[in-house]
Amino acid sequence: MGLNIFWFQEDGFLLLEGFFTADECVAMQQRIGEIVAEMDVPLHCRTEFSTQEDEQLQTQGKTDYFLSSGDKIRFFFEKGVFDEKGNFLVPPEKSINKIGHALHAHDPVFRSITHSPKVQALVRSLGLQMPVVVQSMYIFKQPHFGGEVSPHQDATFLYTEPLGRVLGLWIAMEDAMLENGCLWFIPGSHTRGVSRRMIRAPSDSGPGTSFLGSDPAWASNLFVPLPVRRGGLVLIHGEVVHKSEQNHS
Repeated sequence: MGLNIFWFQEDGFLLLEGFFTADECVAMQQRIGEIVAEMDVPLHCRTEFSTQEDEQLQTQGKTDYFLSSGDKIRFFFEKGVFDEKGNFLVPPEKSINKIGHALHAHDPVFRSITHSPKVQALVRSLGLQMPVVVQSMYIFKQPHFGGEVSPHQDATFLYTEPLGRVLGLWIAMEDAMLENGCLWFIPGSHTRGVSRRMIRAPSDSGPGTSFLGSDPAWASNLFVPLPVRRGGLVLIHGEVVHKSEQNHS
């Protein structure tokens, strides 16, 4: 495995094939299975996850469950998996969109992966001197239920001073191909700045968020797919525009 920093700097993303072993992927999958089996989410916290701006404001921005999840392990669900009373319409393990946002802090399996020597060496090789893990999540991309993730920049949601210091490490737990919703990127889009930022409301005005700016209408023909085999790791610059399609498998 070689690290071509030039490609990452040019494109804003880079695939490192085989970065994690099959055993490491199995360990994470098994641990997530245990976490889901033990899941107990109160009815009022059954929050659907969305990347659409209006739905973000309605669901994430208005619930303390999401806004206070940065240092906890919490569950977020796909659309249409609850009835009007918050009861599951599908098996719970098929309803989850993601688990976040502090698996790296509270779970020993994910802590060991996140802070493993090879991850530390990778980050150092990119020139980061004092890196901080701000969040981690496990994304499910359920068959049939796993919806698209609209085009976005991670720096919209993760603010740094100066801007552009966000780095995402995306791991394929299983093959992520065209048919089951792999990532798509606009190469070079990380050089154009952050078009939209999520802003937290003042504490005295109650929980909530708003957005500054707006995303342009990115043409679909600008995106290129990035299929990834199990164990592959994708480096994602915080300002590169990326998305994923629905899982049709």
